[in-house]
Amino acid sequence: MGQKTNPIVNRLGIITGWQSSWCNNYKDRIKEDFKVRRYIEARLPKGIVSRIFIERTLKFITITIRTSRPALVIGKRGDEVDTVRKELKKLTKKEVQINISEVKRPELDAPLVAKSLVRQLENRISYKKAIKLSILSGMRMNAQGIRVQISGRLNGSEMARCETYKEGRISLGTFRADVDYHMAVAHTVYGSIGVKVWIMKGEIYGRRELSPLLGIQKKQRSHKPYHFNRKKNK
Repeated sequence: MGQKTNPIVNRLGIITGWQSSWCNNYKDRIKEDFKVRRYIEARLPKGIVSRIFIERTLKFITITIRTSRPALVIGKRGDEVDTVRKELKKLTKKEVQINISEVKRPELDAPLVAKSLVRQLENRISYKKAIKLSILSGMRMNAQGIRVQISGRLNGSEMARCETYKEGRISLGTFRADVDYHMAVAHTVYGSIGVKVWIMKGEIYGRRELSPLLGIQKKQRSHKPYHFNRKKNK
């Protein structure tokens, strides 16, 4: 099953937590979460957002954006993130708080690596060169293994094909293995090209905090977080 399922979903509740924390009214809230994520991805510069975590209360939403470029998300004097907060408030009709979490090592973050490859493919850079550089930079940052799979009309060939590049080890069947995964699509003049990235960072022993928001907030307290909440105290 390790080869057939999403590595992150396969480890939910074991070493991986949920990106959305809420309950009740499943249909409406999952639709609203989809709209929030789609808006943030479209609103912010392309390829800098890793993941978006959403935590809900009855009348309040906390959104944590993990990014490799916090300055671009924040803007001058926090104007950009304040505009995003106001527009999300109109979209969700609830009070919104936005936290910014910086990705210290983007070479080991699967979403950022996949989006970087997509951007290079759309700019007509050789896919072999881009993939080998991504794998090399990841292994230099002490990744235990990296695997990249790309499929489609590569270099404009008539026949679509699938190629896989791998270095190191990736234990997809081991639940304690910390495997990061992401899939992205590059829209080129020849058609769509799919990119999948697996990055193994190591193995986790013992108990791990499954709430991603709580883990990020603990790190932010020790590193002076980028935190914006313009709500006035009554």
